[in-house]
Amino acid sequence: MGKVIAVVNQKGGVGKTTTSVNLAASLSVLEQRTLLIDMDSQGNATTGMGLNKRAVEKSVYDFILTEELDEDTINQIIVKPSYTNVNEYINIIPSNNDLVSAEYELFKMIAREYKLKQALEKIKNRFDFIIIDCPPSLSLLTLNALAAADSVLIPIQCEFFALEGLAELLSTVRTVQKTVNSQLQIEGALLTMYDARLNLSKQVAQDVRDYFKEKVFTTPVRRNVKLSEAPSMGEPILAYDIVSSGAEDYFQLAEEIINRNRTATDDGQKEEISATQGA
Repeated sequence: MGKVIAVVNQKGGVGKTTTSVNLAASLSVLEQRTLLIDMDSQGNATTGMGLNKRAVEKSVYDFILTEELDEDTINQIIVKPSYTNVNEYINIIPSNNDLVSAEYELFKMIAREYKLKQALEKIKNRFDFIIIDCPPSLSLLTLNALAAADSVLIPIQCEFFALEGLAELLSTVRTVQKTVNSQLQIEGALLTMYDARLNLSKQVAQDVRDYFKEKVFTTPVRRNVKLSEAPSMGEPILAYDIVSSGAEDYFQLAEEIINRNRTATDDGQKEEISATQGA
């Protein structure tokens, strides 16, 4: 079953979509079967994967709100990105303007917070990782993502007021754990737009490490102009400029996530063996 990671931060401009797109692409380069889900009505992750959101016929709206998802519909919704050097391991559920009305539609439904989770149950075994790019707000769409996710990845910009709003976000995560998803974990905090030359970046990084402890990813994403240019070309950074620092950072992040989850799986298997032997 694929691990579902929701990339969440209600603050805009922290690198949430950049992280979703480039983490998904990097995981796929490492031959992990990866699905990117664009849960933001702005459709920036869709555009960042080279797709024209205005030309998208079936989107995450259909994935969430179709009452009976059959195989034909699923195959129309899950599509390949169109950037250069796209590989066999990456797929996307795109977004378009239909998603604007999704919250209104969900509000009228029973068990509305579980619609994404229910849909994902039909396809999770096809993927190793499912990355959800959440809206920049704590909305009903974000709640659906948190209810469906195994863990949350929190991008944190290394600038002034970086920790502003984190208390509210973590409070929401705790509420979700208590009410709709008791298994939800913190995958990690990711430092973005890091500049080692600036004392401010160093101070924010230290504050984040003091706050999140071992949950901070070892790899910070350095400030890099190529990361800003890549979306305008409809490409993740590995396709746009593979030798850039941005490509290096997201590739290392993907390796770190794979290794963390491999270790967790191995530890779980050891515990199961110990329990069996003890019985």
